[in-house]
Amino acid sequence: MSGLYRKRRRRMEINLVPLIDVLVMLVFTAFVTMQFKSVSTMNLTLPKVETAGKSELKDSITITITKEGDFTFQSGARSSKVTVEQLEKLVNELGGISKDVTVLIRSDENTPLRHITGAMDICRKNGLNKIRLQSR
Repeated sequence: MSGLYRKRRRRMEINLVPLIDVLVMLVFTAFVTMQFKSVSTMNLTLPKVETAGKSELKDSITITITKEGDFTFQSGARSSKVTVEQLEKLVNELGGISKDVTVLIRSDENTPLRHITGAMDICRKNGLNKIRLQSR
């Protein structure tokens, strides 16, 4: 009977533990490499400053920005409408003379922030770090 004895076949099994481990690692890798989109848009209404007053600034220039992005440069009694390139040139010349000049930036409340920060960037690049924003 030993010659006729057949081996019993083992029942096929799928081991789930290694499969689950591999799937967890794939999900973990996907989360680590995924780029999340940050929510950066906020609807803000800037507050009115009740304590804002007039200040007498000596050795100062004024940059006025309209909501359309037009710039006006004022130094003393001289005031002129300028482009961004002209503003850079004027601020560069002024920065070469004195770094102790105060820059007052005035803008419409509907002016996009990119115009205001652009003017601030121009001033800082040329060494003028005393920057003030005028509120209503």
